[in-house]
Amino acid sequence: MFTALDISTSALVAQRTRLNTISGNIANMNSLRDEHGQPNPYQSRYVVFESNPGVGDGDGAMGVKVSSIKQDDSEPKYRYEPDHPLAIQSGKWQGYVAYPNVDMTTQMVDALEATRAYEANLGVLEMSKSLNRETLTILA
Repeated sequence: MFTALDISTSALVAQRTRLNTISGNIANMNSLRDEHGQPNPYQSRYVVFESNPGVGDGDGAMGVKVSSIKQDDSEPKYRYEPDHPLAIQSGKWQGYVAYPNVDMTTQMVDALEATRAYEANLGVLEMSKSLNRETLTILA
């Protein structure tokens, strides 16, 4: 009877994790140092979902869970700024500063998509609650 609630709740948790990851990417899109203070540009992260057979009705309907949070391994953006204190001192990129390869447009589209999915699951949750309430009213 409450399977739809469990499935929608699992999706809400997964989308919240996705939104938190996206907000972390946006917050760090100008971070040039790692957590130890070393010159290392931030690498964006993304969430990987997988179906969760532990949440469902056994007839094909399943919940979702966060499988992992992966790090984007793409090259950073390089800008020629030889006077910058974090400019690379030698090699191919001498005089360049490595900036995070976080695209604001992509992050905002992902955030909008996650928000819409979150809202859709809230709608399903409300509808399930309403149907359960009506069923209990009829049975009582």
